[in-house]
Parts: sequence; structure tokens; C-alpha cells
Amino acid sequence: MSKGKKKSRIDGGMCLKIVKMVFLAFICAFFLLSTPGKMAFASGEEMPVIRQGDANAAVYTLQTELRRFGFYHDDVDGNFGEYTKYAVIKFQQNAGIEDDGIVGSGTWRALRNYSGNGEISRGNTERKGGQQIANFARSFLGIPYVWGGAAPSGFDCSGFVYYIYNCYGVLLPRVADEQYYFGHRVAAADIQPGDLVFYSTYMPGPSHVGIYVGNGQFIHASSAAGKVTLTPMSKPYYQERFLGAFRISR
Repeated sequence: MSKGKKKSRIDGGMCLKIVKMVFLAFICAFFLLSTPGKMAFASGEEMPVIRQGDANAAVYTLQTELRRFGFYHDDVDGNFGEYTKYAVIKFQQNAGIEDDGIVGSGTWRALRNYSGNGEISRGNTERKGGQQIANFARSFLGIPYVWGGAAPSGFDCSGFVYYIYNCYGVLLPRVADEQYYFGHRVAAADIQPGDLVFYSTYMPGPSHVGIYVGNGQFIHASSAAGKVTLTPMSKPYYQERFLGAFRISR
């Protein structure tokens, strides 16, 4: 093959890529600007399927919309990272669609139709999701306590919480004193299954964490018990050391 023909094919391929990018950018611009306060486009199929690891104009559009509705609080940069996926899952749960973190036609359509007045459904989703997390956590009862452990072979307290929430697409900090600042505080009378409960045990400040499961009990990886166990919050040792409960938005 001659150099001229080879160069022509390369140039042609580059031109095709540029045309596709411009077309995608045009679709995204129409998606955002067509109707103030509400997206309007013919159907979800006009937007591409995107997922974690992608970087393009569609991701920028997605982040912009998720941020407008209060689901996304990071940089709008067109890069589909962990925090974008977390925001997508929160939106999908709120919208009552499959919460797989992948943005296909159903998620685009839900974004188009979303009114932003989802407080009631969000509350129901929080309660349902919290109970699911509590039930899932219970399946690890009896797993050995291992200092620094964050896997089903063995957990420490914060590693247990980190692992459970990560299974639901929520990336928490790894240690208890950082997890303490991740959610929003709830009153003791309003604690729901799935909420995190924090204690000051072997050192001042939030040094121990568990997950409230209902009926006045929390599940945690206990060094004293040597395993993942259930404990009444009314137990004097923990009652005296209780720091607060926090709800993680999902």
C-alpha cells in the first residue's frame, strides 16, 4: 500500500471520529437546552449507553443533570468515575428503575421526565434500601473479627461497614473516624435500619461503628466478641459511649 493511500485512510478515520463527536455534542446540547427546566428529546435511544470508565460529552450532560437535581456534587468534567456512578445509582433508586449504575435509555428517559419533587419516593427508597442493607449485613453474622479486615474472610468494625455499603455501590471512607463525617446526622428517635451508629470505645472520638438493623439492635464486627455480632443499643457499655447516628444517602 502506498504512503498516500495509507495517509488518506488515517485522515478519513480521524474525520469520521470528529464528525461523531460533533454529532454527539449537538445531541447533548439539544438535550440540555431545548426546554428550560426540563429536558426534551424524542427518545432515550438518541443518547448513548454510558458507564463507569467512559469520558465523553454524554457524561458531561449526565453529570450536569444529576447535579441540577441534587444527586451529584463533584466536578462536572465528562469523566464517568466512582462518584458519578454513585450519583447515578441514587437517581435510579429514587426514580424506581434498575439501580445498576449504567445509563441506558431507561435512565435517560427518567432524567428527561424527572420533576425534582421526589421527596416522598426518596424517603420510601431510603427506608427500603436501608432495610435491604441491614438484612444483607445480617448474613455475615459469625464472620471472624480481623484487625484491618474488610472482606468476608474477616472484618474489623469499619471494614465491615465499608464492605457492606460498597456492595450497594456506595464508596465510604475506610476508617470509622472518617465514615463519621460522610452521612447526615439523625436523631436517636429517628434511627432507621441501615443507618450507621458510632461509639467512642478504645480511643476518644468515633472509634467504633456498626449498622442499625432494627428492634434496638446494631450489627458490628466486635473485637470483644471476636466476630460479627448483634448488640442491643441499650447495653450500658455502648449506651454510655454513643456518639450519634448517621444516614448515608443511597
